[in-house]
Amino acid sequence: MTARVEAWLRQAQSDFAVGKLTEKEGFHSQACYHYSQAAEKALKGLLISLGTLPPYSHSLDRLAEEIHQQGVDITTFQDVRLKAISRMNSETRYPYDDEAPTDRFDNKDSAQARDVAQQVLAFVKTTLDT
Repeated sequence: MTARVEAWLRQAQSDFAVGKLTEKEGFHSQACYHYSQAAEKALKGLLISLGTLPPYSHSLDRLAEEIHQQGVDITTFQDVRLKAISRMNSETRYPYDDEAPTDRFDNKDSAQARDVAQQVLAFVKTTLDT
């Protein structure tokens, strides 16, 4: 594994850790954002390890499809609810009309985002270890 790939994965782990800290303190919209960032950076790190420049995109589905196009079997990964946390990239940061993200995201959302991010991180680790 190259130093560049390791850097992406370290940052993914760091974002995941920040997600756990903010979730524990009840900052669910921020936790969702950091979990989505962890998943995104892990997938981009995997793409880099495959010799591909990741697209400028926050869509985890798109990143997974790019990984599949590089010949990686993603069948064990296809049931992961990537769309659910892809939307969290911007919706967790900006108010919509008179509603702040902190009002829209709760402990169920952050638990779901944590679960998806954990699955993404495990998939990337398993793929890199093979």
